[in-house]
Amino acid sequence: MTLFRTLSGRLFLVAVGVVMLTEVLVFVPSVARFREDYLMLRLQMAQIAALALLAAEDEMVEETLEAELLTRAEVSSIALRRDASRQLILAAPAGVMVEETFDLRDAGAATLVRDALATLVRTEPRMIRVIGDAGMGAGEIEITMSEAPLAAAMRAFGERILLISLFISGMTGALVFLVCRRIIVRPIERVVGDMTAFARDPERAAPAPAARSGLSEIRRAEAALAEMQAELRGALRQKSRLAELGAAVAKISHDLRNMLASAQLLADRLEGSADPVVARIGPKLIGSLDRAAALCVSTLSHGRAEEAPPRPRPVDLRRLVEDVADAVFEEGGAVAFENHAPEGLTAEADPEHLFRILTNLARNAKQAIEGAGRPGRVSVFASAEEGATALVIADDGPGLPPKALENLFQPFRGGARRGGAGLGLAIAAELAAMNGGRLTLEETGEGGARFRLALPLGGAGQAP
Repeated sequence: MTLFRTLSGRLFLVAVGVVMLTEVLVFVPSVARFREDYLMLRLQMAQIAALALLAAEDEMVEETLEAELLTRAEVSSIALRRDASRQLILAAPAGVMVEETFDLRDAGAATLVRDALATLVRTEPRMIRVIGDAGMGAGEIEITMSEAPLAAAMRAFGERILLISLFISGMTGALVFLVCRRIIVRPIERVVGDMTAFARDPERAAPAPAARSGLSEIRRAEAALAEMQAELRGALRQKSRLAELGAAVAKISHDLRNMLASAQLLADRLEGSADPVVARIGPKLIGSLDRAAALCVSTLSHGRAEEAPPRPRPVDLRRLVEDVADAVFEEGGAVAFENHAPEGLTAEADPEHLFRILTNLARNAKQAIEGAGRPGRVSVFASAEEGATALVIADDGPGLPPKALENLFQPFRGGARRGGAGLGLAIAAELAAMNGGRLTLEETGEGGARFRLALPLGGAGQAP
């Protein structure tokens, strides 16, 4: 049934089951007590009949009166035990065979319970002997009786107890059902309803009110749901923003590729210039235009913000750092650049990726120093370590703000300056990982920031 698949229905069943189990535990000693009282009443009635006969000892008692006394006492015979002697007071005309004797004088609780349960389950009637204390120093009284009336009375008592137990358990289960539905199930249904509505339309669904329930556990669930909804809405908004940004980047890349193609045609004419400055800068300008055009083509071909796979080969680090300096720093500017990469040191990496990593880091350092409104210095160090080649990019700027440290290397969240998107560090970290390396922040503070790029000697795919 559908009802018993619900929390309320199962609570109802649990309540009924618990009450019934409690009633069973109460019923067992109760039926044992009922049997004991029944037998004690028979002993008392037999004692009264015996005393009546003893009072008329000198007179003749008619057989009809004896039979009536035995019938009213519901016994077959009555005997008194005094001073180690047994005196038969009344007995039925026909002899009976006693099958079991029960002594109520010293019967313990376990014995009474065992005998009561045996009487309930026995189906064939039998004759039993019962011995009890006559009281007032009168000795002991002994009766024989059929066990069938006792068993019938015990079963009737059990049926009454069963009906009462069913009524109590049903009422208890109904109360538990109603109370639990009001204070537990309904709050849970509200939470489920809020989750269902949010799942159908997460961007437009009304936020779930927090802490409506009076139960602390459900209140925590409501608060967690509200927090999850807020975080998911933020993620969806960011996803939409990224999707819109991706579409815009694709359009820009398409048009920019055409512009760069024109710029490349014009830059090719600089190679034949007799001007020494143009002759020195021209090839680097052409190289930058080639990189920009290749990046646009890669963006359009992938259709996503995925980088092209690296093509590692030996890279002269000092020459690469010089190219980065020419691309980022101007001569005589407020921010000086120092190249401390030793001659002849190489790294196994994709040169385009490595150039973009260093360019992003150097440009971030320069912008941080310029934002502080004072001159500064950016330095690049390179060294060969055990199993890796390490490059350190250090500056003497103001360091990274706390917001950037909390979301370091996260796009659109880890910007180091006001208005920054945090893409430079995110791109640098991604390119480093693609080449089997790792980009980390070694230190930051008022004395500046130091980033460390570690590249494996074996090339891409092997993290140091």
